[in-house]
Amino acid sequence: MDLTVNGQTVYAHTGGRPFDPARPALVLIHGAGMDHTVWSLQSRYLAHHGRSVLAVDLPGHGRSGGAPLPSIDELADWIVALLDAVGVAKAALAGHSMGALVALEAAARHENRVESLALLGVAETMPVHPDLLAAAALNDPSAIELVIGWGHGPRGHVGGAAAPGLSLLPGGRRLMQRARPGVLGVDLGACNAYVRGAEAAAAVSCPALFLLGGADRMTPAKSGKALSAKVRHSEVIMLSGIGHMVMTEAPDATTDAIAAQFSAR
Repeated sequence: MDLTVNGQTVYAHTGGRPFDPARPALVLIHGAGMDHTVWSLQSRYLAHHGRSVLAVDLPGHGRSGGAPLPSIDELADWIVALLDAVGVAKAALAGHSMGALVALEAAARHENRVESLALLGVAETMPVHPDLLAAAALNDPSAIELVIGWGHGPRGHVGGAAAPGLSLLPGGRRLMQRARPGVLGVDLGACNAYVRGAEAAAAVSCPALFLLGGADRMTPAKSGKALSAKVRHSEVIMLSGIGHMVMTEAPDATTDAIAAQFSAR
């Protein structure tokens, strides 16, 4: 589905069903250097089980035009502009990693527009090592190798994909290699600069699900649990042995958890 948001062309996958603004809406927000395809299994299931789905390509990512936005605050406001573009007053938001920070900040800044949250691979702060920031800024392929290697738990390093014929590390590598030059560097810079996690969590009034990987080395589960404690209405689901790429490493468990969270509202 092609849209126009803030004057730029935006692509959002609708899970194989036409987007209907009259149905409860769900926006799926990808992480740094990625695009809507990380939500392939979840978007289709949820679109056929009660939700109008927008698995969006953020500005400058995937099939969306424009330049990547350099801050979490700007991305959070952009999500609300996306809702305006499709004529939706209120939506549920699910975000992974950088996308989780965006969803959290959007719920804090625009509480009347966000129905509920699902936050995957999230922590109060997401500092990025200076060497990784520098490599990403230079479009050095090592940046992708570092993100993909650290981003997957043990099963990802031995194949591990739930879908037959796929392998998690090569698939993640190919996904990030599709990104335009400079995008990963901008995204990692936005994550590194974001310091409002605790403040945003305290301002969130809607229910929030924290879906955390027990083997996450990028945003350790203990950090996600600490952030969840700052949200008034929160629930934590821990996935043992799963790394940072929760929705691809444990797609069925992720789909079930998100579906339960949002069908209950």
